[in-house]
This record gives sequence, structure tokens and C-alpha cells, in this order.
Amino acid sequence: MQWRNSSTNYGATSILLHWLVAVAVFGLFALGYWMVGLNYYSSWYRTAPDIHKSVGILLFVLMLLRVLWRFLSPGPAPLASHGGLTRLATKLGHGVLYLGLFVLMISGYLISTADGRAISVFGWFDVPALISGIPNQEDIAGLVHEYLAWALIIFAGIHALAALKHHFVDHDATLKRMFGRAN
Repeated sequence: MQWRNSSTNYGATSILLHWLVAVAVFGLFALGYWMVGLNYYSSWYRTAPDIHKSVGILLFVLMLLRVLWRFLSPGPAPLASHGGLTRLATKLGHGVLYLGLFVLMISGYLISTADGRAISVFGWFDVPALISGIPNQEDIAGLVHEYLAWALIIFAGIHALAALKHHFVDHDATLKRMFGRAN
């Protein structure tokens, strides 16, 4: 398998970035869902949010790399069997996922930096609080973060169902291409 995308297949880099982002997004959602139920006396009360923030910052960097990679190595051409509506839905769907993820991560950043403190990423480096002190910053960003997280998880589920539909109903190579197995 080649590292770069070809006109017919995704390369190893795109495949790796896709699946790392998917695992991180679902993992962060699960961690976020679990940690909001923790009470002050839980041993995870401070640790879980620190992990969530650190992985979120790393996901932001990964998404920047993913966007850069899309310019350096454009994806394969749409399958010939995909009509205009399918091609449009694909472009719009991916656009919604990318934009939604960036807004989600920015809202998480705004929650975490509302008090003016930097975000420590696993103690490796700190991301400074460049934007803080906006009235109700933490509350508004928190609502955006929560509702958008749910919306993106649902949309990612629809995205996965669409890939399964292409594989099992349409019998095309859409899903195989994301596993590097298309011919």
C-alpha cells in the first residue's frame, strides 16, 4: 500500500488519519459522557477532564494535519457508480464533520481557558489561554460543546451507516477504500 492517495485508492496516511480521528472522537465522547457524572470525591474528578483536554488538543493537531494532508494528497476520484446526489452528499457530509469537529474543539478550548489558565497537555506542553474573560464564556461554550458533541456522534453514526450501505447494499468499493483494500 502506498502512503499517498492515488486516483482510485486512499493511501496509508489518509487511512491512518481517518481511523485515528474516529477512535479519538468516539473515545472523547465516551470519556466526556462518563466524566460529567463524576462527583467531587471521585478519584477521577480532576484526572478525567485533564485527559479529555489533552486528547482534545492532540486531536486538534491531528485534524490540522488531516486538512493539510487533503491538500498535499487529494482523495481518490468518486466511484463511477456514484451519482450527483451521492457526490454532493459526500462533500457536504465530510464538510459538516470537519467543520463540526473544529467548532467542537474550539468550544472545548473556550471552556477550559475561560478562567485565563493554560491547558496542560499531559504535562508535555501548555496551550495558552488566548481568549478568556468573555461574559458567560464557559457556560455558552459548554452548551455548544455538549450539543455539538451529541450531533457529531449521531452524524458520525450516519456516516458509518452510509459506508455500510455502500458495502452491503450497493456492493461498491466505498468502504474497502477506507481500509486500503479497493482494487
